[in-house]
Amino acid sequence: MRFIPFRTPEDRGWDEAMRLYLAAFPAKERRTPQQHLLALGDPLFEADGIWLDDRFAGILYHWECGDSRYIEHLAVAPELRNRHLGARILAAFCPGRRVILEIEPPEAGMAARRLGFYERAGFVRNPQRYVHPSYSRPFEAHPLVLMSYPDALTNEEVREFADFMREKVLRYSDHEGVIPSLLP
Repeated sequence: MRFIPFRTPEDRGWDEAMRLYLAAFPAKERRTPQQHLLALGDPLFEADGIWLDDRFAGILYHWECGDSRYIEHLAVAPELRNRHLGARILAAFCPGRRVILEIEPPEAGMAARRLGFYERAGFVRNPQRYVHPSYSRPFEAHPLVLMSYPDALTNEEVREFADFMREKVLRYSDHEGVIPSLLP
């Protein structure tokens, strides 16, 4: 497995990555292709294509967030799902790093399965309440659960992460000006 960063739309696998990104995440949790191109110019952001041998297998979009890495988007190509590839990606990416990600509240169905997946990968669920504004209009704030690897976040780390999201990540969204707090 190889992680190869995308730099421009001319990069091999770009079209497959954008199709996967647009299909795998709801509009409120993703940026437009134009905003994505702007984010690529940010030195804190990396958009990796995941390759198995010579085959496009998925995406891992992540940010340098202080001493941590924030996984913004992780998706496996549909034809390669249910083969433990997501677990292998995390096993290759996470060791030696502090990693943060967000999931939907695990109330039932796929969201509950996703919680179990990340817990099996060594992530822990953080108890702090966290509300994420959508990336696109109409803005619909939605609660998410923060997960972290290899251990829980302190309240201060959650505040720092929420500030990072508002000040850096959401800069590449439909938001203009001041973004409301992500913490209640």
